[in-house]
Amino acid sequence: MSVLDDLAGGLVVSCQPLPDDPDDPMRDPYVQARVAAAVVRGGAVAVRVNGPDDVRAVRRAVDVPVIGLYKHGTDDVFITPTATHALEVALAGADIVAIDATDRPRPDGRAFADTVRALRERTDALVLADVSTAAEGVAAVEAGADAVATTLSGYTPASAPTDGPDLGLVERLVALLPVPVIAEGRYRGTEQVGQAFEAGAHAVVMGNAVTSPLWITRRLVPATPRAASAPKQRE
Repeated sequence: MSVLDDLAGGLVVSCQPLPDDPDDPMRDPYVQARVAAAVVRGGAVAVRVNGPDDVRAVRRAVDVPVIGLYKHGTDDVFITPTATHALEVALAGADIVAIDATDRPRPDGRAFADTVRALRERTDALVLADVSTAAEGVAAVEAGADAVATTLSGYTPASAPTDGPDLGLVERLVALLPVPVIAEGRYRGTEQVGQAFEAGAHAVVMGNAVTSPLWITRRLVPATPRAASAPKQRE
């Protein structure tokens, strides 16, 4: 039985501070560990966590699978961009390591398959390939990925941006792949979660809509009269 079986039919919650706001008060391993404990208490079957420090803290706080990743750099590929980053996250305690598996150049010049091989040689961690297209998903499985996620759909030149989740990509990957397909990316409500499972998703990941007070508040404030009456800043 694989750790991926523990995710089947469940909600995975991503516990991360906002990557584009260095002053996010949630940027603290202890805070993220408590957030993880709270979502697990609420029914999350796994958590997705960024960086070895947070992975270690969360690993001590929960007994569900931890999907680890390592956001680093400002290049196009910044989700676990190298084998070194993948190993750090795995050795910190991640059961599954999420890695950018798009066809874009990686900062270390190595292929996605090389990163998979490095993990296999030194750890028992499984590999979750974050992709943006069906072709990338197929290639990732051929390279050894244990599961594929739609995380990067809408965030690469190969995929059109959308306001909501890419349910079509979920359907295409499910039809093409022999491994679990995890729906991720802009899932914000129960209806979308249900639609992902109807499309064949193995599990669904939600992030900011659950775990980021900063993100949630920024989306709600513009609807208030006070925000509408505030003077516009000069450009």
